Amino acid sequence: MSRISMKGVCDMHVHTNPDLRLRAYDDFELADAAVRVGARAIVIKSHLGFTVNRAYLTNRYVERTYGPDTGFTMYGGVVMNKVIGGVNPEAVEKGLKLGAKVIWLPTQSAKRHLEKMGQDPKKGIELVRDGKVIPELEEVFRMVKDYNAVLGTAHVSPEEAFTVVEAARNAGVEKIVITHPEWWVVDMSLEDQIRLVRDFDVILERCYAQNMGGGKYKSNLPDNLELIKAVGYEHVMVDTDGGQTENPHWELALEEYMQYLADHGIPEDQVYHMTKTIPYRLLGIE
Repeated sequence: MSRISMKGVCDMHVHTNPDLRLRAYDDFELADAAVRVGARAIVIKSHLGFTVNRAYLTNRYVERTYGPDTGFTMYGGVVMNKVIGGVNPEAVEKGLKLGAKVIWLPTQSAKRHLEKMGQDPKKGIELVRDGKVIPELEEVFRMVKDYNAVLGTAHVSPEEAFTVVEAARNAGVEKIVITHPEWWVVDMSLEDQIRLVRDFDVILERCYAQNMGGGKYKSNLPDNLELIKAVGYEHVMVDTDGGQTENPHWELALEEYMQYLADHGIPEDQVYHMTKTIPYRLLGIE
């Protein structure tokens, strides 16, 4: 099998410095790597809330360093953790007005995250009450729809995900991504992933590796391969969730991921669909 090309790829889930946890690259270093390999776009994510402002500055850095014709753009989003007040429609609105492309549900403040980490889930952010999403979340849905942004499910439980996705669809949200459902914290069954795709036409984000605790990571590639075969490449987005110092640098991880799929029977046009066509549509780019 020939080496797969990175040109034009897009990764909608990468972590960078500055962060409370040391990352392999800062925003500018990640942009340098993206320009080197010919990537089209990256979405940077932080559990600390906003990255859209950092993406703006990174794009100015790229333009001044490499000129206006690199073809690469950095994007940011908003994570609705407690650091920004949880499900905070005002914060989401400001992020969207600044150009946020993805609005994520809680990550480290999610009830599911706390429960899996051995902490009190009651201290997590409530998303569902009496079987319905909270009013503030309905307001967020309206804004995500109006700005044609992406809703990411982040670290919520499978049960919460079904309720949230149904409510978001009913509110007119068109772009919904189930965030790394394979991660043991989310721990979504294959059957549930298939049902979400079937019933709600969502995109399943499948990432390079998962944190097993204690600085140890497990490769997701074999499981991702089976999921793609079971669900179909049309509903799977290849992302890294990269940036950890324990894993290969972002561009190496993504290349390894893509090459693994190609080497194990996934046609190159399908690999490119999962790394270009799907994220391009979600981001609204050419």
